[in-house]
Amino acid sequence: MSVIEARALTKTYIGGDGALITVLDGVEMFVERGEMVAVVGASGAGKSTLLHLLGALDHPSSGVVRIGGHALSGLSDDEVSALRNRTVGFVFQFHHLLREFTALENVMMPLRIAGLEEGAARRRAADLLGRVGLGGRMSHRPSALSGGEQQRTAVARALAADPSVLLADEPSGNLDHMNSELLHELFAELSRELEIAMVVVTHNRSLAARADRILQLEDGKLTQIGLPEVVV
Repeated sequence: MSVIEARALTKTYIGGDGALITVLDGVEMFVERGEMVAVVGASGAGKSTLLHLLGALDHPSSGVVRIGGHALSGLSDDEVSALRNRTVGFVFQFHHLLREFTALENVMMPLRIAGLEEGAARRRAADLLGRVGLGGRMSHRPSALSGGEQQRTAVARALAADPSVLLADEPSGNLDHMNSELLHELFAELSRELEIAMVVVTHNRSLAARADRILQLEDGKLTQIGLPEVVV
């Protein structure tokens, strides 16, 4: 069974002139446990829209999204939120860390909100920060961390609730080459070792090349493409 499944997924908007704009047109997508899929395409093609639908941050105009076999359609907003919080982790281009808290406290935050006891949340956060190479930087606030360290902290935070799905939107788009490569290798390791179903929207050839499959979004359609050198 696919961890993420989209069937006949469509998303439309009404433009300023009243015309219907189709961003996604009957998209079909399946991602298995432990599989890393890269989604590429031109700016404005709808890649972020697709990610938001897969992560239950937005509703499709038509079609079905299933996470772990659970269809999102028919669920109440509270039920969708509970499913999303339990099964989906997000990493964005900008880390969105809370500036007044340390790296450890930032990673603890979703666990404490979920009701986990402080000691257990602290141990879980420390383990995750160690996994992403920040075991010696846990007490630092974001302002004392490099851009790459901040983004790796955001990855650890996204993994805090042990999600089965990780969705990343241009995760290395704000990083220099060296930090991008460190992050790309981390994503590949996490996909293999934690067996997470991972969807990464990216323009970066190096990150796309680490994926198990590369899908291109163009004219509202999602198609599998071949070698990394064709990524745009």
